Amino acid sequence: MTSFRAIILAVLASVVVTGCNTVKGAGRDIESVGQAGSDAID
Repeated sequence: MTSFRAIILAVLASVVVTGCNTVKGAGRDIESVGQAGSDAID
């Protein structure tokens, strides 16, 4: 039972880390689109 619990915790931790990286990447993408729009206006 302890090993099952450790596996579940490892899976949850990897999902959380992956989610944070995805949100961080999306933020960078949005920032680059905003920068491109700003450059196009100038």
